[in-house]
Amino acid sequence: MKKCVAVIDTTFARVDMGDIAVKVLKRRLPGYSIRRITVPGIKDLPGAAKRMLDQGCEAAITLGWVGMREADKLSYIAMSVGLIMVEIFTGKLILDVTVHEDEAPGDPKKLKEIAVDRVEKHAENLALLLREGPEALVKYAGKGLRQGYEHAGELK
Repeated sequence: MKKCVAVIDTTFARVDMGDIAVKVLKRRLPGYSIRRITVPGIKDLPGAAKRMLDQGCEAAITLGWVGMREADKLSYIAMSVGLIMVEIFTGKLILDVTVHEDEAPGDPKKLKEIAVDRVEKHAENLALLLREGPEALVKYAGKGLRQGYEHAGELK
């Protein structure tokens, strides 16, 4: 049976983050089936992730977009707690990729750059973890690596 990875994105996002993740994962995980679904908003991500993991996917990458209103930020907290619970209950890896509109207010070009960079880097991390195992990122600990921005670098 072919190994499976779930890509779950939302219609609320302003960038097709799912397409970006699928392209990276197909390139980096040639022996895997990539299953993508799209849900309306971020609060739907934990349930969708649980269903995909229960259907045989060994890991998931969730792609959320958070608006600038307080209600959006509260929804993000609920979603984040939900994803943590799904990880705990399934014992499977979920990488959450979230873009917050207030990271670049009034600058759609910058916001898209952040989203693309963040999705690509997290998808690369997921592929590395699946290929090499849970210790794959240890060599990068403390390096100040950032997703969505230039790397900050380590403090010497």
